[in-house]
Amino acid sequence: MARSVDPNDHKGLIREAYRIDGITLPECRSIFLDWALSLPEERDQQQALTDLHSIYSSQAADHPMTQVLAEGLQAAQAPRRRGGWRNRNR
Repeated sequence: MARSVDPNDHKGLIREAYRIDGITLPECRSIFLDWALSLPEERDQQQALTDLHSIYSSQAADHPMTQVLAEGLQAAQAPRRRGGWRNRNR
């Protein structure tokens, strides 16, 4: 697979997922995980996800990868609990 010039999808994984006829939601989730793990450390994941979703959601709103990108955005924006049992008052 050729490298992509898109800094948000440098391996072209998301782009290629949209080109696969009959791709399923679980397959898209697997591709998304590979994308997330291979994104360069210096690239902001939430910004990359926002950019990719804005591009592809307008082109293929009902594609399963669009759903996965939307789910990824929701998860990235959800507040995370910080601390845990170690930070509770003793």
